[in-house]
Amino acid sequence: MTELQGLFFWGFLLIFGAVMYLVVPSSKDEAGFFRGHDSKGRPASEWALMLSIFISWIFAKSVTNAANLGAAYGIVGGLAYAAYWLSIPVAGLVIYRLRTREGATGMVPFLIAKYGRGAALAFSAAILIRLFNEVWSNTAVVGGYYGDTGSAGFIASALLFTAAVLFYSLKGGLRSSIFSDVIQAIVFILFVGVVLALVIPAHSPSALLAEGTFALNSGADLLLVALLQVFSYPFHDPVLTDRGFITREKSMLRAFIVAGILGFLAILAFSFVGVHARLESMKVTSNVPADVARSLGFAGFFAMVVVMITSAGSTLDSTFTSLSKLVARELPLLAGRLPSPKAMTIGSLTMVAFALLGNLPMIAGTDILKATTISGTMVIGLAPIFLFSRWVRYSPLSFHLAFWTGITLGILQAINVIPAGWAIGTGKYAILLGTNLYGLVLCTAGFFLPLALPHRRVTCSVSTA
Repeated sequence: MTELQGLFFWGFLLIFGAVMYLVVPSSKDEAGFFRGHDSKGRPASEWALMLSIFISWIFAKSVTNAANLGAAYGIVGGLAYAAYWLSIPVAGLVIYRLRTREGATGMVPFLIAKYGRGAALAFSAAILIRLFNEVWSNTAVVGGYYGDTGSAGFIASALLFTAAVLFYSLKGGLRSSIFSDVIQAIVFILFVGVVLALVIPAHSPSALLAEGTFALNSGADLLLVALLQVFSYPFHDPVLTDRGFITREKSMLRAFIVAGILGFLAILAFSFVGVHARLESMKVTSNVPADVARSLGFAGFFAMVVVMITSAGSTLDSTFTSLSKLVARELPLLAGRLPSPKAMTIGSLTMVAFALLGNLPMIAGTDILKATTISGTMVIGLAPIFLFSRWVRYSPLSFHLAFWTGITLGILQAINVIPAGWAIGTGKYAILLGTNLYGLVLCTAGFFLPLALPHRRVTCSVSTA
């Protein structure tokens, strides 16, 4: 890259931040800042919500991981990662039931009513970790297009990108996030189309779709992991679940279903970038999209940068708004207090704090894939907690037996002490698959165990929803 081209890319990063700040609306009250309502108090439209869910779940690390897995396992790797987007319709269906049959107004209030304040506190701690991971894992992807991991260009661009997103997020909170998501979704789709138009014609459709083998040691084990985790993974992501409570129930459900289908197709399509690298026998690093982009010339590299900045920006602004709501609006509920009258100020300060602290792992050079697989295992206990909540009226013990079983297994997996006998198959993700399958069974058993115990404040619900 020439010096002039380098200045162009740095200029684009500055222009991105300036344009987004100018075009996004501001919020004057908490309805706009925390719930995304417009100046007249109206909630986001169904189409705006759908596009917001779609693009805010197309993380920069997601498209990178999709391409990496496509390079490693062919179409099987792409399917494996795209399967995570089935989480969105699952979340929509569950939240629809929670709202219509159990009167839920939010995840934390629901947990307090159903499982107690201790359960809501443990859940809030888990999602704080999740949101913390979303900061560094997305800024690190952007930094990878401006320099090698740990280099001055890598760190400076990631921090500049963070600052750009922070400023327009502070302007309007969730309202500005949803508004910017619509713009970023359209830009993302257009530039993904450009990238695929440069890559796909190099191979026949049959070659792209036939690359890879459906076997446990060839990526199918990760596909099965994803299919297991879709029943728990979405519930510890407030970027997704916050959007389930801001519009009418049926509009929300339709938006979630359509966004999930579009997300699945988008991630699968982008995995062809990795499949292309595999077919071309390209020498790749841990950032396959960047490797492929450099082979496409200036135009191709620029298109890839736009894809990554729009996807990372949409996720990062949503992360900031979810953090602000959690700290300013929901954590006070855990102490039995109403949110402070200065909740917007507290939310804004929370954004600033996490913009600074959340980039520390990026500076240290942590592997972005760990932000998905490890956290996904740790929260497998959320599956029975939300899927089977109708079977209990009030049972803190059900929550804790399920939740902490999953957390324990996730930690044991992270430090590599899960017994080898738990492995299913011989592939790279054999232990991960076994841990999630057997762990889900254990978490579900733990959830229902209190129902068999005498003298517990647990009663079965007669609802058939």
